[in-house]
Amino acid sequence: MRKPVGGLTLVAFLAVSGALSGQESDAWRWAALFANRYSFHQDLVYGVANNIPLKLDVWGRHDAATPVPTVIYIHGGGWVFGAKAGATSLLMPYLQKGWNAVNVEYRMAGQSLAPAAVVYSRCALRCVSRNAQKYHFDTNGLVLTGHSAGGHLALTTGMMTTDAGLDDACPGDGGNDVPLHAAAIVNWYGITDVADLLSGQPEDLCGRMAGVPNQVDLAARLSPLSYIRKDLPPVITIHWDHDPTVPYSHAVRLREALDKAAVPNQLITIPGGVHGEFNDEQTLHTYTQIWKFLGAHMNVLP
Repeated sequence: MRKPVGGLTLVAFLAVSGALSGQESDAWRWAALFANRYSFHQDLVYGVANNIPLKLDVWGRHDAATPVPTVIYIHGGGWVFGAKAGATSLLMPYLQKGWNAVNVEYRMAGQSLAPAAVVYSRCALRCVSRNAQKYHFDTNGLVLTGHSAGGHLALTTGMMTTDAGLDDACPGDGGNDVPLHAAAIVNWYGITDVADLLSGQPEDLCGRMAGVPNQVDLAARLSPLSYIRKDLPPVITIHWDHDPTVPYSHAVRLREALDKAAVPNQLITIPGGVHGEFNDEQTLHTYTQIWKFLGAHMNVLP
């Protein structure tokens, strides 16, 4: 089942994009054959909270006979806006590699205060694990990723422990019986220390914590830096060195902490002071480094 994207099917969009770029060979042929290889399962409900259905999309290799590496994407937006629909194009590099892809939505500040976004991002990972056989997800090849607030959620989803006390709300048969595990995390300029931002930024990224009691304690529980330990999945981080929204120091501190714990990691530093915009050269360079990193630390890549 293929759904339209902006008035075009995704396959048509990819085919047109490949033709316009002058790369009609491999890129165009991959786009043309995409429909033969993938099924699209839209708005699968993985939970209901405050009478709000929580949904995710699955792009699945319907020709798969064995488990397939799977990227789980969590969108950004400062935890207060954004939607999974806007993240479809960000799945394409993984789909072109032959992966499955899961696109997650979660409860944001206008629906539920913190820690809702973290709680239900972890529930989405549990749902993926619980349905691995149905969709041919390789549970040893699940890669969490996201941009900005999505990077923070990818980190917390893959790093948080049950001791944080935030894993009791996942709905569905079986409850929390499925262990949470990620093979790697690709963090695009995500926040690593929530408390650091509570003191105030030009844009209030912590608006979702307004009115929440015990903010300092909760900020610590929602900070990836609180969960550094030696058995974490490998982490690759991409960050500008003069990011005006999420300080570059968050990426540096994460790298230093992971190094100290002997966790495989890499920091890709992009020169400049923007947030959320890459040129073509930066994008291609970054993905080249991501594939090298994942290839070095995962033995399930196709």
